[in-house]
Order: sequence, then structure tokens, then C-alpha cells
Amino acid sequence: MSLILDSGALIAYERGSRVVRAMLGHASARKDAIRVSTAVVAQVWREGRRQAGLVRLLRGVEEVPLSPARARGIGELLRHARAHDVVDAAVIELANSGDEILTSDPDDLLSLAEHSEKTLIITPVR
Repeated sequence: MSLILDSGALIAYERGSRVVRAMLGHASARKDAIRVSTAVVAQVWREGRRQAGLVRLLRGVEEVPLSPARARGIGELLRHARAHDVVDAAVIELANSGDEILTSDPDDLLSLAEHSEKTLIITPVR
């Protein structure tokens, strides 16, 4: 199982969310992979010098780039779901069945997950 982070999870971590930090610690202790799409990083990255917490977090997280094949899969998912948010679709595309996604936007991700044919755990965070 992997723990997948969306933009809301990264922002919550930056703001000191104890819940997000505890979930990351638990995943790390279980030696679960912690992954994030580079599309998500792009959505929250503003100025690394002022985002020291985010920089520290990303040192221990696998950043998965948008390859041409992944980009096409994201586009197909958006078509099936009749959705438009590339970053949300990148989060779902990155996940495998059984993975848990930390998100501040569970409704949109649930809709995309239903169209992905994956069984995912979507956990809301603030």
C-alpha cells in the first residue's frame, strides 16, 4: 500500500496539521511508500525558501513525474469522468488499488476514483 498526497495534504502539512503528520509517521513506520505527483507539487510550490516544511517533507516522498503515458491516462480518465481538473486526475492516476489518498477535496477525488475502476481509500484532511 502507498500513501498518496494531494495538494490539500501538502498545504495541511505546511500549516502544521497533526493529523497529516501522524498519518505520514504511521505510513513511514509501516515502510509504506509515500508518493506525490509532480503536478501536485507544481500546484503548491511558490517559493522554496519560504516553504521549508514542504521542502523537508518532499525529501522523504517519492515525486512521480508526468510521463507521456501517464499524461494520456489522465486525459482518458478526465474524459470518462467528464471532469477537467488535471491535478486531481493525476492523483487518482498515480494511485493503485488499495492505496490511501490524503485530500482536502474528497468529493472530486471520489468521483474520479469511481471512473478509474480502482479501489482507493480517500481520507479527508484539513
